[in-house]
Amino acid sequence: MTAASSSPSPFWRYLLPRPPWLGLPLGQIPPDFALWDVTHQRTVRLANWRGKQPVVLVFARLAAQDVYQPTDHRHIVAVNRAYEPFRNAGAEVMVITTLSLRHAQGVVDDLQLSLPLLRDTTGDSFRAYHTGQALGAPLPAQFILDAQGRLRYGHLFSLLHTHADPEQLLKVVEGL
Repeated sequence: MTAASSSPSPFWRYLLPRPPWLGLPLGQIPPDFALWDVTHQRTVRLANWRGKQPVVLVFARLAAQDVYQPTDHRHIVAVNRAYEPFRNAGAEVMVITTLSLRHAQGVVDDLQLSLPLLRDTTGDSFRAYHTGQALGAPLPAQFILDAQGRLRYGHLFSLLHTHADPEQLLKVVEGL
């Protein structure tokens, strides 16, 4: 997807509910992706971090028809506040969303994000990581990859525990 592309993900693509499931085995290298980073205006390829540093992937349900979801808004703000401690622990953090370019830039500006906000308007990365979907948008999830790119942690959405909090994610990173 290029930076110039600004078409939003259609609501209908996510209309039928799909439950999340940990379909990626721990210890294996999960699917690669190359997505546009709205925060830093560059294409980010996940494989470029293999052999370098751990990566925290935060799949965010920031929008259903490009409207903020309040719980993800708070979670992204909390992850952004913890960005420096993650970086100090040697990890990169990437937030992935299906927002249009215009709305993604609004999120970066409104939330004053310093961490990378990646756009996946097709939702392919959400499907590859089995995050699930409901009510017109993919569901949130968080994953941690070690420095070799192997999956070491996964948290999938549930009604009782929608997100892994940044402190929990940071403890996993520090334990790698």
